[in-house]
Amino acid sequence: MTAGSGFVHSEMPSEDIMKNGGKVEGFQLWVNLRADDKMIRPRYQDTPPEKIPVKTTADGKVKVKVIAGKSLGTNAEIETRTPIMYLDIHLKEGASFTQSVPKEYKGILYVWRGSGYLGEGTEKNVKMGQMGVMGEGDSVTMTAADDEEMRVLLIAGEPLNENVVRSGPFVMNTWAEIQKAYSDYQSGTLGQIEGAEERYAATEAAKKRQKESGRWQGDL
Repeated sequence: MTAGSGFVHSEMPSEDIMKNGGKVEGFQLWVNLRADDKMIRPRYQDTPPEKIPVKTTADGKVKVKVIAGKSLGTNAEIETRTPIMYLDIHLKEGASFTQSVPKEYKGILYVWRGSGYLGEGTEKNVKMGQMGVMGEGDSVTMTAADDEEMRVLLIAGEPLNENVVRSGPFVMNTWAEIQKAYSDYQSGTLGQIEGAEERYAATEAAKKRQKESGRWQGDL
């Protein structure tokens, strides 16, 4: 989703989750737009999982889901206005993988399953829920622990070196632009979602039923 000049969207649980309960796991990544791109036309790309390229190393020990950018000679299906790299890397026990990264990029590595090591030579032990910051260079190496698999999100991009002002769901370059965004939202300029209030009420009712039945998984 490229927010650009702004639009209203909604994220709701599926009908099955609302009826039967359960957990939804996901990651939401916000990528800043250059000041010159802040007011471009909004865009939404609905890309189903089967359309996201997944590449496997020759030895079969590492799988890379190419969400944005490029890995193992394969470009992502999703287009991003700001050039970034967003990879979901799945390493089997003891497997090692080195990903090339443009020298001008800055990035992070987030371990969301398993444990292992980040870096080469000066390795740092990491486990699920921990993050490493990429240093200087044009590549990064990761290795899964000998006794368990590891999944890592590699997220990187070129710094824009611009002012950033954030409030609520709005990210701009100045406070005046933030105030204008709030004004546009309140006036309805950004649009409205038909049936949003009814959907929200149904979600709250489903949450109440699950709490009463003891199936509620808890608020995050």
